[in-house]
Parts: sequence; structure tokens; C-alpha cells
Amino acid sequence: MSEKQDSQNFESTTVEPIVTEGETQTRVSFPIVGIGASAGGLEAFSNFFKACPADTGMAFVLVSHLAPDHHSLLTEILQRTTSMLVTQVVDHERVAPNHVYIIPPAYDMALFNGVLQLSRTELARSLHLTIDIFFRSLADAQSERAIGIILSGTASDGTMGLRAILGAGGVCIVQTPSTAKYDGMPQSAINAGYATHVLNVEDMPAMLQKLSFQSNLPIKLPPILSPNTLSSLNQILLLVRSSMGHDFSLYKKSTIGRRIERRMALNHITDIAVYARFLKQNANEVHALFNDMLINVTSFFRDADAFVMLKRDILPKLLADKPENYVFRVWVAGCSSGEEAYSIAIVLRELMDEMHIDLKVQIYATDLDDEVINTARSGSYSAGIALDVGPERLLRFFTLDGHGYKIKKNIRQMVVFAVQSIIKDPPFTKLDLLSCRNLMIYLEQEQQNRLIPIFHFALNPGGVLFLSNSESITNHHYLFKQLNRKWKFYQAQKTENTLNLTQFESIAMTNKSPQVPQKIATTKLPAISVETITNRILLQSYAPASVTTDIRGNILYVHGDISPYFFTPSGPVTTHMVDMARAGLQLPLRTALQAAMRGEVTMNKEVSINTKGGHTKAQFSVRRLTLPVSEPNNDDSLLLVSFHDVVGQSEAKRRRGKPITSSEEHLRNEQLEGDLIYARENQQATIEEMQATNEELKSANEELQSTNEELQSTNEELEMSKEELQSLNEETITVNNELSNKVEQLSMSQNDLKNLMDNITTGIVFMDYELNIRSFTREAVKAYRLIATDVGRPLGDITSNLQEGNLLAELNTVLKTLVPQEIEVQTHGGVYYLARIQPYRTMDNAIEGLVISLTDIDILRKTTIKLAELELVQQLTEGIVNTVVEPLVVLDSDLQVIRASRTFLQYFMVTTEQTIGNKIYDLGNGQWNIPSLRELLEEILPQRQTIEGFVVEHDFPELGKRRMVLNARRIKSSLGDTELILLAMVDIEIKDS
Repeated sequence: MSEKQDSQNFESTTVEPIVTEGETQTRVSFPIVGIGASAGGLEAFSNFFKACPADTGMAFVLVSHLAPDHHSLLTEILQRTTSMLVTQVVDHERVAPNHVYIIPPAYDMALFNGVLQLSRTELARSLHLTIDIFFRSLADAQSERAIGIILSGTASDGTMGLRAILGAGGVCIVQTPSTAKYDGMPQSAINAGYATHVLNVEDMPAMLQKLSFQSNLPIKLPPILSPNTLSSLNQILLLVRSSMGHDFSLYKKSTIGRRIERRMALNHITDIAVYARFLKQNANEVHALFNDMLINVTSFFRDADAFVMLKRDILPKLLADKPENYVFRVWVAGCSSGEEAYSIAIVLRELMDEMHIDLKVQIYATDLDDEVINTARSGSYSAGIALDVGPERLLRFFTLDGHGYKIKKNIRQMVVFAVQSIIKDPPFTKLDLLSCRNLMIYLEQEQQNRLIPIFHFALNPGGVLFLSNSESITNHHYLFKQLNRKWKFYQAQKTENTLNLTQFESIAMTNKSPQVPQKIATTKLPAISVETITNRILLQSYAPASVTTDIRGNILYVHGDISPYFFTPSGPVTTHMVDMARAGLQLPLRTALQAAMRGEVTMNKEVSINTKGGHTKAQFSVRRLTLPVSEPNNDDSLLLVSFHDVVGQSEAKRRRGKPITSSEEHLRNEQLEGDLIYARENQQATIEEMQATNEELKSANEELQSTNEELQSTNEELEMSKEELQSLNEETITVNNELSNKVEQLSMSQNDLKNLMDNITTGIVFMDYELNIRSFTREAVKAYRLIATDVGRPLGDITSNLQEGNLLAELNTVLKTLVPQEIEVQTHGGVYYLARIQPYRTMDNAIEGLVISLTDIDILRKTTIKLAELELVQQLTEGIVNTVVEPLVVLDSDLQVIRASRTFLQYFMVTTEQTIGNKIYDLGNGQWNIPSLRELLEEILPQRQTIEGFVVEHDFPELGKRRMVLNARRIKSSLGDTELILLAMVDIEIKDS
């Protein structure tokens, strides 16, 4: 089959159409294996292809960190390790099985419709994300057929790409870190949990073939499940629910089926019933299946246009007209590893800065998987997020963290992460924005119908629901108003029928959709005992006004009327008793609280409290409460603060009915004025002291903040420099490995060349453009008297052993004309050489000198002369044979005729063609097959050198009866073997008797 025909057949049989939103793609039917590596990758690549057969039926695409300004030798190096065709990718090249494709330097690469597309690298040199870019396109193009391999390398490129492949249902293979020359990239992928197989490089080809064979087996679940298959599927879901506590029975069976098929393929199981039994015996596999079912695939600013719409049209309306102390509440359901929640936080922060408002933002981000929630809480991500975030946002909202990025504190504090199931757990409420994207697409319609009313209940009227472009509010249009059809923004409408929290338990446990709540029947309360009523009245009548607080002063319980001592201040709501205390009570109360923290008790402390009507004397006590051991809060100490009024002397007299004298009143006023002056001075001193302390703290804080900012800036610069150095180091290592490999090859070639020059029998002299000697072979010294130290000297300075001299004229002629010349030369010893003079050409076809090759032709020349002499002798012999008047033939040792005289041919009436090359016995239809002739040639002649006068009589068909006298002679070589037989004959007339 021709190459063109083969290509046509390939294109017609190895692609299949797939439909995505907005466009149709084609997906090749054979596996495409993406292999990523950086530092140390050359050795890993070589080991991989040494162990890989040439007929796997797969295409291999190699993505490495290559220096953009250095020509890569990877293609020619790897071509020596495999019989598959290894090529450097050109733009728009279609992949084919059993081929190896290598990314060129300074380019990013993507796969689309079975074609490799190149684009110039735009990211900074320190952000090597070439592998992530290709792996993500491979996941989009090949889905569950995608295979990604991570080999030796530093940093974390490839980790996010493996995440995309894993999310698409593909296979992720990672080199065992201990066998990698640099374990940064393999370890990053393993730590992130995206490796389905961890293998040595040499074992990977065998695993690929096993996976390829497994993928061709009929293990896919049918669209309509049989009772046996459904029973096995239910057993699997029950095992997951009992082990992990989460129910996937209302997830789409197609989604669950694909995840189960994938786990079956990885465990080489083809029967779902067998896999169900396997799960019962293997708890680790249950956990692995649960992780696969969670489908933790997300990214920063997923669907970038949707976030543009969110920032430009949706959020400004939600933030408008909000009071200064308003708390903007957001819930991100199914947040995975937190990228969606942080993306919304970043957009809110940007928008509030642009609108010059500063609201408190509280974002609740929840997910089933506690592992990804821990990742989200850390706020640390690989360098691959640079593909989605953009340089400006990276600089503003992230800090460099090793080989990745960490979200800054001001964004991290906006988000609270928690483990929660939106199916069985109550929702957050009073929300302004609810984001649940790419979660409901995995749920059955029944479950979606339950969630939409719950989302409506969680949102404030006018709040916005944010779904993915593949989701909708199904049949609940009366609950929401559509704001944007493409990017699925919906505004919650105020309705009379709303859910309440008491329903969520029943919603989670039943299979019915939530309905409008019915009126809850009231229950008759039990009768209150007389003892309880009596104790309550006594407490209200005789116990002093009191508050119970924690050890830090936060009010937990209030008894009686505390309004004379406390008030509710304006601003943010607080429950701290010092903040709520009236003027005159704050300082003593703070002192008593600090004493209580030290374990001291304050009893009957008298204070003067400012009220609207003047001043009031009061006493307060602070006691620690001892809780019973059985109380749940026994670890936290509680304080009881009680108050009672102090009745003054004048008031006491008035109460007793005695008049108050003017002198007593005057003394009392003086005392009060003194107390007031003292209190004011004390208060002023305290205020001034606190202000001074505050200024000092503020100044110190500003200095520390400035220093911190400088250190942060320096640290970021150092991290950036470190990343750039790391990138340069990777490129240097890659180039160094390629050059080391090239040096090895050059060393081998040099050894081969040395052995060739030492053993060749031709004299060769290499010269530069100025006819200076560069090198020469051992045989060249027979023509030129050369020694090792002559290298670098002009050939004209060397004494020649040729009779024609140094051939300088001929050399200069070839230099000028570039036309090779051949000349026969002779040494003074008489030996002949053929001198060939040719230009010295480099690999780039540049002329850099001349080459003289001297081939010994002395034996050839002598042989030629001898052959000429032999030819002359032969011509002479031929003339003699034809001159002899008697018939004459020359026979070889096999008695074949090699010469026949003209007389013989004429006499016996035969031609040369009928004679030469035939045995003498076969001439003339066997007329020479004479017994006496046979006796002469086969018996008598081998014993004697010459026979003369041997008479033969024979009746020839054409000539009649003849008597002939034969003379034969053997001509022997110097070795004694018979070489030729001369046979001459004379016809004797037979007389009649």
C-alpha cells in the first residue's frame, strides 16, 4: 500500500465526531499519550522508548521545557532509541499511531480535532506551563481516552494538566519519584492526588499496552440496565454510602457508570458483579471510587466571560444602596478545592475598590470532600493557575509560594470553608449570591427539582443564583427571574410559598419533592409546678440585677433590669459588657474583669455612674462561677457580675423622715464636687495615657507594616528571581543533557574515525584553506615525510617523496576552481600512487580547505602492464593459430574447445559459434566422439607431455571415411596442473586396396 493510500485510510477510519457546545470536533479512535518532563527528561524519555514496542498503535506527544534560543537535539537523540518515526512538530500536523512527536522550542502546543497546533509562548520564562497547556487540550479532545505521563522534572508543571485528564476520566501515570533524576514534578502530581499509577519508566509501556487492551474490552454499562446489572450497581452505591456516609443514588447513572467503568478498567475487571464483590473486600478501592465520584474538577475564573458578566452587570446592582455595615453573604456550593470561591472573592474585592465602598463580605464555600476542603483552606495552588488568573491578578492577590502561588490574606479572610452536603444538610440563608456551578449536571432530574426550591429559600429576595451554562432551574421559573440566558444568572423572586428549616431533614430522607409547608399543629404545654412559679417570683423580686459573662467579658445571660448600668452603643453589635457599660462604670469594670482573669474576686466596688438625670452611686461584685462536672462548658470559666444601688446620707434621712440641714447639704455638695474633679482628672490622665500608648502602638504598627511590606516586596522579588533561575536551570540541564549525549556520540565517532585512519591503507592529508596541515593518516608518510609535530605547518614546507614535487600548483588550482583532480604520481622508490585532490566541505557545505588522498596503485599498474603484455601474447597466439595450415584446436582441462584455427573450421565445415565452448566430443553432432580419440585424450595424454603421429580412422558424415594423424601437446602451468591441450591433425588419404 502506498503512503498516500495509507494516509487516506487512516483519515477515513481513525477519527470519530464528537459534539461540544457551539462546535463539532473530531476525536481520534487510537490512544494519544502525552508525556511531560523537564530537567532529567532526556534520560527518562530514552529509557521509556527503549522499553516501548514500535507497534503499540498509540501516538506519543513529548512536551519538555526547552531553551527557546537553543536548537533542540532531542529528535535525533530519541530516533536512535526507537524504530518509530520521531519528528519535531510543525504547525497543524495531524497525529498518527506509532509516531513520536516532539514540541519545538519557544512554542506552546495544543491538540484539536486530531491536529497539533503551535503558538508562540507568551508566559514569562519563569512560568513553564507548557505541559499543563497541552494536557488540558488533550483532556478536552480525548476525554476518557486521554493518557498523561509525568516524568523527571522540577517545579509543578503538569499537575493541573493531570487534574484535567483525571476529571475527563483519563489515565494519569507518574514516574516513581525515587527513580527520577529530579522528583519535583512527579512528587507534585502525587501529592495533589492526581496519579492513577506510579511506576518506573521502564514499566510504563507494558502498562499502556495493558490499558489499551483493557479499553477495547466490552465493559461499558448498557444504556438500559438489566436487573442483574442494576442490582450490582445498587450494591456498589450502598457500599459507598455505608463506608463514606454519602448517597450517590440520585446522581446520574451515566456519570456514575463512567466512574465505575474507569475503576473497573484500572483494576482489570470486566464484570460489574465481580467489581461489587471486589469492593466488599477492599476498603481502599471504596475510597478511591468515592474520590472518583466526587469529580473535583474546577479552575479559577472558569468560563471567563461569565465572570466578566458577573463583575460588570450582576454584582454592581447587588452592592448598590447597601448600608455601610451591611454583610454581603455568598454561598459557593460544591466548591471543590476553592478556586470558584476565591474567584468570586477577587471579583468582589476589585469591584468594591472601583466603587469606593467597603462592605463586609462573608463567602461560605462547601463541598463533600474533606481533602479538597483542606486544600482550599490552605489557599496554595500550583503555578498552573497562571493560565487562568492572569498576571495582574497574580501580582495583586497572590504571593509566590515555592513553585506555586498562595492566596493573600485579605482574600483568604473573606471565605469560610466547610464540609457539607447540599442534599442532606440545611443550607446557608439570607444570601445575596449563591453559586452552584457544574454540580447539578451530575444529578438526576428528581434531585435537581429538590435543590432549586432550597436555593430559592437560601437567597434574599432579589438575590442571584449563578449556575453553569449547562444547567438551568428546570421547572421552577416562578421562583426566579432570568437575568442572563447564556451564563445562567437568575434573580430570586419574592413568593408566598417558602421553605423553612424544619423541612430539610425530611427532604433529605424521603424521595418526595419539597412542598409548601402546612400549618403546624400546636401541642399543649405541660403544667408548671408551684415550686417553679415561686422560685421565679422570688428571683424577680429580691435578686439584684446581674449579668453572666464568659472569662473575656462577653454577656451570656441577663437577670433583672440592667439598663441603669448598661446601654446599647451605636455601630457594630457587641455583647462585651465593658463596651456596653455606661460612663463611670467602664474603667472599674475593666479593672475588675482583668482581676477576675487572674483569679481575684471583686466585692462591692462602689462607682459613680453617669446617667441622663445626673449621677448614680452603685456597687458591683464580680464572682467566678463553678460549673458542675457534667456541664458541657466546664472547660470555660463564667463570671457573675451583680449590681445594687448605694443610697446616700441625705437620701437615707429623707427616707427616715428627718430634715436635711443646709450645712450637711453644703458638705455633701463639696464632697461630690471633689469626687467629680478627681474622677475627671483621673479619667483625663487615663485618656491621655491611652492616647499616648495608642499613638506609640500606631507608630510602631506603621513601622512594622512598612517593614513587612518591604520584606514582602523583597521576598517576592527573591521568589521571582528564584523562579527565573530555576527556569534557566531547567533549560540549562536539558541543554546540558542533550549536549552530553551529543559529546558521547562525537566521542564514539572520533574513536571510530581514529580507528579508521589508523587502519586505512590510503594516505590522506587534510589541509585548511591556507594549505596548513590539519591531520594525516599513517600511509601519507610514504608520500610526504610527515611527523606528528607537522600539524599546523604549511604543506609546502614539508619535503615530498614524490618525483613530481609537492603538487602545490594542482592544489591551488583546485582551491580556485573547486573542481577535483586526479593525478598519477610516483615516489622516488618507484611506487605509483593515484593522488585525488578534492575540496574539504563541512556539514553546512562550506569550503574550509583541501583533502589529498593517495591510493597505492603500484600493483594495479603492474597488473595492467602485465595484462597488456598478455593481450599482446594472446593476439600473437591467435595469429599463429590462424596461420597454421593444419587444422588445430585448443582444449581446456575439461576438453572444451577454447580456440579453433580457421583451417579447422573450413575443413570440417563448422562455425565458430558451433565450436567454441563445446566439448570436442559434441562437435558436428557427435562426429568427434571417437573411441580412439577418447583413449588419446583421457588415458594416454595425461601420462605423457607430448604425443605425435597418433593415427585415427573415422567415417565422418560430411567428409566420409578419413585417416588422420594427430599430434597433441599438454601445456602445464608453473604449479604443474594441465591448463591447455593443443591438438593438431593431418589428413592422410586412404588408398583403395
